[in-house]
Amino acid sequence: MMALRIHKILNKNAVVVLDDGKEKIVMGAGIAFQKRKNDIIPPAKIEKIFVMEEENEKFQQLLRTLPEEYIEIAEEIISYAEGKLQAPLNNHIHIALTDHLSFAIERLKQGYRIQNKLLNEIKVLYKTEYEIGLWAKQLIQERLGIEIPDDEAAHIALHIHTAKMDAASMNKTLRQTTLIREMIDIIQAELDIPIDEDSISYQRLLTHLRFAINRIENGELLHSMDEEMLALIQTKYGKEFACAQKMAEHAKGEYGLEFPDAELAYIALHIQRLRKR
Repeated sequence: MMALRIHKILNKNAVVVLDDGKEKIVMGAGIAFQKRKNDIIPPAKIEKIFVMEEENEKFQQLLRTLPEEYIEIAEEIISYAEGKLQAPLNNHIHIALTDHLSFAIERLKQGYRIQNKLLNEIKVLYKTEYEIGLWAKQLIQERLGIEIPDDEAAHIALHIHTAKMDAASMNKTLRQTTLIREMIDIIQAELDIPIDEDSISYQRLLTHLRFAINRIENGELLHSMDEEMLALIQTKYGKEFACAQKMAEHAKGEYGLEFPDAELAYIALHIQRLRKR
């Protein structure tokens, strides 16, 4: 690699270089310390290099204006997440997470309460990402002395999840997770049962709903079931099947998703397991 020269200094840990006429952002601890434009960057100092195609200006602005400790924390979380997931994340995470974290930390400093209605669903559906969120919670406590709630760890988890190369967009992920939360609320209201959100039955139901919604959205073939089995479930677990129908009506009315009867029968079996507990 040819020597890289500083084109612009963004902060003491981030600079812009020109490489083949393209602006690249280079990051590393103290990379711009006592440096000026056109100085050569010592290769040993380089930790990360990226090209931000669409949002180059926005990322540079964040790096220039946000407190450096917020940027450092965001980058540490991203590096930890890539190690834990054993996969690179989409470059956009550098903007999305840095921006989100700085906003959340400032709100917490001002005494605002951060809530996440999807906390329980995120814990189950995005388990590894949520563990990364809890690691981030500890890091922020150590660095800034600020206690972030588990709700915020779940927000971080969603950002990490949607930055995975094959993941759906943040809007789609939120939409799916919100629909699952609403479907669980329907079960509680219809059958008037408390749901143990730590139980294996609950976790299996959530996972099943997530895959079912994914398959319906992608137009894939769903689980098939022979007529006899379907009729048996409708008869034996009438209440649960009726509840699954209510959930399906909601999904169709609010989200335009159509669940076939075979899928409702599988959901009814999951609901029955919940009731058994």
